[in-house]
Amino acid sequence: MAFVIPEYHHPDFSLPKFMQAPDAAYQAVDQDGVAPDYFHSTSMYPEYFKINGTWVLAEESRMDSSVVICDDGHLEVVENRNLKRGDKVILGRSENCEEGIYMHCNGFAAEGEKTNDQFVFRQGRSRETSYARDYDNLFELLKYEREHGNILWVMGPAFSFDHDARAAMQALVEHGYAHGLMAGNALATHDLEGALLHTALGQDIYTQVSQPNGHYNHLDVINKVRRSGSIPKFIEDYHIDNGIIFSCVKNNVPIVLTGSIRDDGPLPEVIGDAYEGQGAMRGLVRRSTCVVCLATMLHTIATGNMTPSFRVMPDGTIRPVYLYTVDADEFVVNKLLDRGSLSATTIVTNVQDFISIVAKGLGVV
Repeated sequence: MAFVIPEYHHPDFSLPKFMQAPDAAYQAVDQDGVAPDYFHSTSMYPEYFKINGTWVLAEESRMDSSVVICDDGHLEVVENRNLKRGDKVILGRSENCEEGIYMHCNGFAAEGEKTNDQFVFRQGRSRETSYARDYDNLFELLKYEREHGNILWVMGPAFSFDHDARAAMQALVEHGYAHGLMAGNALATHDLEGALLHTALGQDIYTQVSQPNGHYNHLDVINKVRRSGSIPKFIEDYHIDNGIIFSCVKNNVPIVLTGSIRDDGPLPEVIGDAYEGQGAMRGLVRRSTCVVCLATMLHTIATGNMTPSFRVMPDGTIRPVYLYTVDADEFVVNKLLDRGSLSATTIVTNVQDFISIVAKGLGVV
């Protein structure tokens, strides 16, 4: 069955609670990077603010940020560290019109979609959960997003350790199922190691047999990339013709690599400043309509925090943003839910198997 985007329903602003609500209060920032006391902090849901008698949607949202009233009347969601002196920050801690603020959690809900049953089995997500329907839904979603949306992959290094997983992801990129990639130093390093030496951390990516002095391999690759000056130049210099990073470079898929304190090297493109990296990640998230996070807990949580449940399209229509998180560890996928990203779909499985199933389901391998 072909995928259909759910229709968004605005709140009924003719209801008394909206009509009688006060305008949202605000206060100017008096110190760069410091919000006024009692600032309103955003969620992943659509939020409306009553400004001069009119309810206005904050169109580009993310969790845990402030809402600034701009001079032209539109609302901008800004991380508190990026606030500037004079910014008009909305105040309020209630979300049901009491302070001119309304959080709209059910904008995409269809009539009759909810159940009033309080006791139902198997609502959690675990290794015992059946994911057949989730896979089928994801296949149809990705087909739709390839033509009409923006698919962002957030990947841990596990993919680079398996020959078939690398090939599956490369095929997805080459068939148009990737519009952005976010990862750390390790994914890129070991994927390039696999491309050049057919190893990852010194183990053959197919047989898993450790190679003599293989523990040097990723360090040698980092050194070669740094000598080339960039990943694209390394690909050219060493005639690289396979892998996830190769396919992204070849197909002009933007890549954001953010570093950690444990990184070797790192590769030249890796952003070492955490907040600069977060800003670069949000730049890709702002374009995305489907985000798939795979076996990387910190990158997944960071991405979940900056991914809203909705996107306002250029023509003014509002559509959902689909967020998937996949990991072999139940703790990791539940961690995202525990931090408030309730709009995420979670799948507990080995991500190497997951990406191969997706590639086969889409007919690209």
